[in-house]
Amino acid sequence: MPGAVPPCATSSSRASTSGLAFYTNRDSGKGRHLAENPNAAIALYWRELDRQVTGSGPVTPMSDDESLAYFRTRPREARIGAWASQQSRPVASREVLDAAFTAFDVRFTGDDVPLPAHWGGYRLEPQTFEFWKGREHRLHDRFRYTRDGGAWQLERLWP
Repeated sequence: MPGAVPPCATSSSRASTSGLAFYTNRDSGKGRHLAENPNAAIALYWRELDRQVTGSGPVTPMSDDESLAYFRTRPREARIGAWASQQSRPVASREVLDAAFTAFDVRFTGDDVPLPAHWGGYRLEPQTFEFWKGREHRLHDRFRYTRDGGAWQLERLWP
């Protein structure tokens, strides 16, 4: 259906008409890659149903206010973990990781855990979505939606 919005573009509580949100340590490998090339792709695969959805497009960092609003919804231990983890970097042992968690757990008493400067959200604004359905003889159904201004163009693809 030309002009139709793909169903998964707005079905998640972390999705909106402006994109798909995700959160990470901005100093991680993922964060560094996004700083160099602000484009990303997502893939959702359901083996039991033989279905997959992929999407790709530009990524923009969220504001600190947007990141903080989400950060506050996370369990306290996850917020402490965001402070303790040097995501994607080598760690000498489990004990070193546990000690870092304990240090921040002691530093931030109660439920008031501030947003780390190195942690925040990103928004992927999909420009394409592909819906794939496995079929016999590898004659899969594939449909690609491509954003064209404010509308979506639909194409059937060869398997």
